[in-house]
Amino acid sequence: MSSQVSTSRGLHPPEKIMTYESPHTWPLSVPTSKAEAGSSDDQEVRLLSVSWNQDCGCFAAGTSNGFRIFNCDPFKETFRRDLKSGGFGIVEMLFRCNILALVGGGSNMHYPPNKVMIWDDHQSRCIGEFTFRSDVRAVKLGKDNIVIVLETKIYVYNFTDLKMLHQIETLPNPKGLCCLSHHSNTSVLACPGLSQGHVRVEHFGLKVTKMITAHDSHISCMALTMDGLLLATASMKGTLIRIFNTMDGTRLQEVRRGLDKAEIYSIALSPNVQWLAVSSDKGTVHIFSLKVRVAGEDSSNDQRTLEAPRMDHQNSSSSMDPLIQTNTGSNASSSLSFMKGILPKYFSSEWSFAQFHLPEITRYIVAFGAQNTVMMVGLDGSFYRCIFDQVNGGQMTQKEYSRFLKTDYPPLRTLTA
Repeated sequence: MSSQVSTSRGLHPPEKIMTYESPHTWPLSVPTSKAEAGSSDDQEVRLLSVSWNQDCGCFAAGTSNGFRIFNCDPFKETFRRDLKSGGFGIVEMLFRCNILALVGGGSNMHYPPNKVMIWDDHQSRCIGEFTFRSDVRAVKLGKDNIVIVLETKIYVYNFTDLKMLHQIETLPNPKGLCCLSHHSNTSVLACPGLSQGHVRVEHFGLKVTKMITAHDSHISCMALTMDGLLLATASMKGTLIRIFNTMDGTRLQEVRRGLDKAEIYSIALSPNVQWLAVSSDKGTVHIFSLKVRVAGEDSSNDQRTLEAPRMDHQNSSSSMDPLIQTNTGSNASSSLSFMKGILPKYFSSEWSFAQFHLPEITRYIVAFGAQNTVMMVGLDGSFYRCIFDQVNGGQMTQKEYSRFLKTDYPPLRTLTA
């Protein structure tokens, strides 16, 4: 699979790109000849994709005529770029700066789905392009790398000069499954392997590749912690979520979403590695209490942990030992522990600690907000913020609801985390 890369003059390393301390300061730059900000009626707009930025403080929405950026707390639209023709099926942010990755999408495409455009909205121009022979399934941005996911191959490029660093072969990956760590001290990528149910983990900084046998069936969803040392996975069955040490492949914990087969839409790990959230086509978001802890992290840490997470352990398999502690939270399986070996396996599985039932069954992606809040963004154009009881669990309480895009059109694309 060949690719073409073109670079415009003025491409800079991400650390030198103009950044904004708050997404409210996104510049409303002069639109190009194809852009008229705020000119179209929401009723005519189709939502194609939504994706969190790296710290989940905001998210990008790709629409049938452009893209929009939303801040999460407080929730509000902070920027939009509407086009006369063509929309974007993939919109990926680089933290809170002016650089985005855009891929065309929708029924009236002006930009092809096999091209990735690195867009600088401060300069109002494309500063780099990647063209492939097949459609792009996903794009992930890091401070140093650009990761582009195709059906059976993943390309990793240097952000500074767009030179290709790695090519990774995968099983057919129509969902574009791929995770990238965002800690300053680690560079970790996780993606499907070449065998069913296997996950390939690349520790780029250590030049170490680890293959993890995660499930018997195909992988359907995955998520990494900020430092890339923990991996959560789900299979096509959608009943179990497993958490692994990415250094040695050890399975650290297994939690159960349910007994019936389900499609897992997204997995989120809290910044302090105390909680795990899962959304699925069953219309319920589940919160699980984790047994792993990041050494030195306090469970009260909020979203600021994402901005500068601490690294009190070293990058080695032995350093993971202090991460594993006994879960002090309540667990639905604890009262049956004495009967393990007698009851079926699912009776001894760890069931969810808290739940939230969505009124409509649509695709939602989840993320943790400050303290014990969970955010949910759906392809029906809705945003929820809920709070859960960290001691007693149970049903979460809805604190906020917003309809950020009123559209009657059905979604065309899956969501990305």
